[in-house]
Amino acid sequence: MTSLTLPSAYQQGVRIGLGRVLIVEDEELIRETVGLALAEIGFEILVAEDGLTALEMLGGTQKSSHRSSSDINLVILDLMLPGMNGLDLCRLLRHQGIDVPLLILSAKSTETDRVVGLEVGADDYLAKPFGMRELIARCRALLRRQRGMSKQEPDPVLRFEEVELNPKECRVFLKGEEVNLSPKEFRILELFMSQPRRVWSRDQIIDKVWGHDFMGDNKTVDVHIRWIREKLEEDPSKPKYLKTVRGFGYRLG
Repeated sequence: MTSLTLPSAYQQGVRIGLGRVLIVEDEELIRETVGLALAEIGFEILVAEDGLTALEMLGGTQKSSHRSSSDINLVILDLMLPGMNGLDLCRLLRHQGIDVPLLILSAKSTETDRVVGLEVGADDYLAKPFGMRELIARCRALLRRQRGMSKQEPDPVLRFEEVELNPKECRVFLKGEEVNLSPKEFRILELFMSQPRRVWSRDQIIDKVWGHDFMGDNKTVDVHIRWIREKLEEDPSKPKYLKTVRGFGYRLG
C-alpha cells in the first residue's frame, strides 16, 4: 500500500531532494504511469488504492502508520475511490488541519466539478486525460508555492522579561498567566513592546493608539498607563515595566 513497483533507483527519489508524493488512485495503470514519471525526475513515490488508506498514511486516523502529513509533500488524488471518495477525503484532511498540497486528477471535467473540488480544499484540479508534462509542471508549481509559504516568518510574539504579547491572538501573558487588557491597553503595551527602551511622549502615544483625529485630553494616556500597571506590576507605585521618564513620557523597562 505504501510503495510502488518501480525500478529500485527510482524508489529512492527523495535523495535527489524533490520530496515525497502520495498517489491516491484505484486504477493500477494510472498509479504506475504517474508514479514512474514523477520518480524519474526525482520524487519518492508512495501509493494508496483508497481514501481510507490515504487518510491513515497522512496521519488523519488513530490507526495512522509511521507516515504523517509532515512526511508527505504532495498528494495526487482521484475522486472516484472505493471506501471514501476523494471529495470526502479532501474535506476531512482540511477539517483536521492537514494542509499538505492536494492535486485532484479526475475524469469529471465540468466547471462545476472543478469548483466543487477546489472549494472542499484541493489546491489544483486536472481533468483526465491529461498530459504528463502538464501534470509534472503543476506538481512543481504546488511545491514551490508550499515551500514559499513555509519560509514566511510567523507572526512575531513580542517578549520582554516575563511579559509575552501575541499580536495575532490579541493576548498577553505575565509569567505564563493570561492578563486581560482592554483594546487600548493592549495597543499601548504592543507599542511599547515593539520598541523596548524607547521613550514615548503622550502625544506620540495618542497618535499611534487613538489616531490623529483624537480630540480629548492627552492625560488619558496617564490613566491607561496606570491601569496597565495595575495588571502587570507587583507594585504599581514602583513599576518594573512601564516607567515614567519625567519631562518626556514613558518607556518599557
